[in-house]
Amino acid sequence: MNDRYDAGAADHGADQYELVGYDEYGRPVYRQVQTQQQTYDPYAQQHQQGYGYDPYGQQGQQSPPAYDYGTGGQQPASPYGAYDPYATGPHQGGPAQGTPHDPYGQATASGATARQPRVAEQTAQQTARIPQQAGPAHDQEAPAEPQREYHTEQFAFVEEPDANSEDVIDWLKFTENRTERREEARRRARSRVVALAVVLALVAAGGVGYLWYAGKLPGLSSDDSRTGTATAAGAQKRDVIVVHLHDTKGGGTSTALLVDNTTTQRGTTVLLPNSLALTSDDGTTTTLAKSVEDDGSDGTRDALDTVLGTDIEGTWRLDTPYLQNLVDLVGNIDVDTDADVPDPAAKKKGEAPLVNKGQDQTLSGKMAVAYATYRAPGEAQNAQLQRFGQVMQGVLRKMSSDPQAATTTIQTLAQILDPSLTDKDLGTFLAGLSDLAKGGDVRTDLLPVQNDGTLSAQASAGVVKNVLGGTAKSPDKDAAVSVSVQNATGVEDNTEKARVVLLNGGFTFLESGTGTARATSQVVYADAADKTNAAEVAKTLGLPAGSVTKGRISASADVSVVLGQDYKPSSG
Repeated sequence: MNDRYDAGAADHGADQYELVGYDEYGRPVYRQVQTQQQTYDPYAQQHQQGYGYDPYGQQGQQSPPAYDYGTGGQQPASPYGAYDPYATGPHQGGPAQGTPHDPYGQATASGATARQPRVAEQTAQQTARIPQQAGPAHDQEAPAEPQREYHTEQFAFVEEPDANSEDVIDWLKFTENRTERREEARRRARSRVVALAVVLALVAAGGVGYLWYAGKLPGLSSDDSRTGTATAAGAQKRDVIVVHLHDTKGGGTSTALLVDNTTTQRGTTVLLPNSLALTSDDGTTTTLAKSVEDDGSDGTRDALDTVLGTDIEGTWRLDTPYLQNLVDLVGNIDVDTDADVPDPAAKKKGEAPLVNKGQDQTLSGKMAVAYATYRAPGEAQNAQLQRFGQVMQGVLRKMSSDPQAATTTIQTLAQILDPSLTDKDLGTFLAGLSDLAKGGDVRTDLLPVQNDGTLSAQASAGVVKNVLGGTAKSPDKDAAVSVSVQNATGVEDNTEKARVVLLNGGFTFLESGTGTARATSQVVYADAADKTNAAEVAKTLGLPAGSVTKGRISASADVSVVLGQDYKPSSG
């Protein structure tokens, strides 16, 4: 049974209601259908006074009040329409004062049975979403929904900030800023790369320019001139002193030039072989070894200046006892030794050597002297000269770089120096070289000398020109007595020993090879004017005076020597 009225509608008699629409909450709104039958309406006055409000504005016709299903009665018109879901206005026939209003009829028990079917009917109608039922003949169109009045506070959410929107904006700003930072970082990186390339190019250009100025570019200097010079080698400033090591026990001398190039900030120890041909004070040709013994410091220094084109500032005579004390004062030296050196004080053969062969050998003063003067049997004098250069290099590395301290070390030696070189000058000079040696800027070069004692073109273009800044001027070969030597002793090394002895004696050595072994030696001259020279050659070689004879010799020599088994070579 589809009853559209609840229990409260019985008082209205035959009044009929029809569905006129739905409110904003989706609930159906009904109105009373007027009939021809005039009935008594106890609420007519109220209808006329306040309940006749037509929410749909149908041509001024009064409409019955909306029926409230929760109370079974009528309610006054709501400002939002015919139906007041919250029952805020006072009405008659509703629940008692103070009773909460239940729009769904659950608050009053009196109409519970009748309201349950109505609620079911309303639910079905809401589900079906029936917009309008047929109205009276004079009202076929659905009433227009009243114009709602909206207030600003109802749209306050438009003005309120949205957290999500702010997050999106912040994210966009962050993304944009990060992109800009990346681009800026890339620009900075490119700028740094360009700047670094420019700096490297400038440094490379400067380095190449310095190497060119110093003559250190590969291919632009000879193998013997790696210390380098500028284009105008003679314009460089050099401080040069000559050192003569005198072996007070074994005899003989060793000579080296200490060069401090203040222009290129490099130092060099130039080793001078004893066979170097020099011009003596009387104009005759001699050798370096003989000049040291005969002409002394001043004469040898002048002769070296003439041959090498240098300006030697002083001479340092270093006897072996002073070398031993010097090494002990600087605290021993480290040398890469190339031979086992026997102890000169050993009484028996086979004893342990004083100096062992090996790298980074620590040498005391005694060991340094033994190594610097050692010459193995059959070795050339240049091998011993190289050992002397190693010892000097070790001393320079251990010497103090402070001029005052270095001067004190020299004064402690208590040696008598050449007048041209004072303690202070020598100490200051050695301190400067020591500073270069500790930085690896001091090297050792051997002056190349030919068999006749003269300088080769290689030596002139290399060590003499680039290191010393001079020009080689070897004495005339004809100025010295030339001696040709043939080895008939059966011992190959005797040729070298004879060469050294003759060169040290001031003679020019010419090698004639090896002959058949013979018992006695012979010294032959062709010109009577050379008889005296022949006798001097025999004396220099340690041969008896009876070995000198007149005969035929090669045209290239003044005196010819054939060494026999009676030849006893000296230490040279």
